[in-house]
Amino acid sequence: MGSNEIFKGTITEPSSHLYNEDLAPAKERRWTTYSLLSMWMSDVHSIGTYTFAAGLFFLGLTGWEVLVAEIIGAFAVMYLANMTGVAGTKLGVPYPVLSRISFGVFGGNVPALIRGFIAIFWYGIQTYLSSVAVVAILLLIFPDMKSMMGYTFLGLSLPGWIGFLFLWLLQFVVFNYGMEFIRKFDNFCGPVVYLMMLILIVWIAIKAGGKINIGVSPVKISSGQAVIQFFSAISLVIAYFSTIILNVSDFTRFSPSVKTTKRGNFWGLPVNFTAFSLASVVVTAGTITVFGKAITDPVLLIQRVSNPFFLVIGAIVFIIATMGVNIVANLVSPAYDFANLAPKHINFRRGAMITSILSIVVMPWQVYSNPVAVNYFLGGLGAFLGPIFAIIIVDYYLIKRGKINVQALYEEKKGEYWYKNGYHVKAFIAFIVGIIITVPLALIPVFSAVAAFSWPIGVLITGIVYGAIMRSEQVAASTEFSGAE
Repeated sequence: MGSNEIFKGTITEPSSHLYNEDLAPAKERRWTTYSLLSMWMSDVHSIGTYTFAAGLFFLGLTGWEVLVAEIIGAFAVMYLANMTGVAGTKLGVPYPVLSRISFGVFGGNVPALIRGFIAIFWYGIQTYLSSVAVVAILLLIFPDMKSMMGYTFLGLSLPGWIGFLFLWLLQFVVFNYGMEFIRKFDNFCGPVVYLMMLILIVWIAIKAGGKINIGVSPVKISSGQAVIQFFSAISLVIAYFSTIILNVSDFTRFSPSVKTTKRGNFWGLPVNFTAFSLASVVVTAGTITVFGKAITDPVLLIQRVSNPFFLVIGAIVFIIATMGVNIVANLVSPAYDFANLAPKHINFRRGAMITSILSIVVMPWQVYSNPVAVNYFLGGLGAFLGPIFAIIIVDYYLIKRGKINVQALYEEKKGEYWYKNGYHVKAFIAFIVGIIITVPLALIPVFSAVAAFSWPIGVLITGIVYGAIMRSEQVAASTEFSGAE
């Protein structure tokens, strides 16, 4: 297959250990520019992103500096997402199949499961965070339920369990209808959140008497520190999207053209993320005027509204927003990742069901309530993503020049991606070198000053190591071939 072609063929005689209909190259490509924009809106428009964007205030940057850093970061994310996204569009395959190119047809399970493992925890955590809003609505409608808060099971109150399982089942219904229904659900989620953000901006502007100054910061630092924090903010934006950058091909595989993919990524990232970030920064700056301190959690902000109707509507909107980001960022990927592990027995829906069940087993409310677990465990796993991204991108664009034999991605014991028993040892050597550096940077406190840069450092070092290994192999093969002549 040429580097500029879109695969439109069919796979013949694939291995049952590597193929099912959900992992096969996409046949129907209905995801338009708006569909991809909506996917990004669902990923961006969440309580987590709002809190993240507003929380950059506390790096010591002014609102303007935060906004500029976020715009630069968004363009960088778009460029990186285009790399994996375009590959997904051309080949029509999801992330775990894409990873087979560089890690081997069976070795691809390793990066897939690392990504899937992270998603399971975040799927549970996001479901739990959204369930808090459900509980708030229940307590408002049924005040007598407050007496049930004292009854707990496995660390979660009875109303907490009701809220969590309600959201869990609601998301189950959405993903059970498959990717096409998820596309339609995303098309609805993003615009609804914008309406809520507009209402928040109007409300805070009225409360502040129009006196909103985004040129201030609640934290005072020196000019030298501000420069460092500015670049840290850019790196944090990239790291924040590092998971979806890796598996965006799960969605762009349904795009009909490279142009559609790039347009969707442009509108969804620099344009949409900047607009949402601006709204978050403006509202947060307004809370400094109104309440004398920055409130970065939109749920806490809404709870300060005395109107019960507005409280319920706001909670419902943020529930919808969280469902959107959860399904896009934390469910689709592990569903494909588990399907890739055992294609003969697990399809997309079964993979999603396994993810949902495991998201309860890990008791996300316990993980979220423990900062050590969140920062060290999940942060440590995140340090694996940069090296994985580097290997996939260097291999696809620099080593193989985008010329991929799609048929061979589904063949066992033969083909160029079989390598050694289905594993590409050289890719794993580069991966190990990368994580030896990134994991300590992310976890050891003495490196906290550069922890924000662990993702790009991992990409750079692993990419150089992998490129050097593969280049030396190509030189050796060329020398051997010349000698044979």
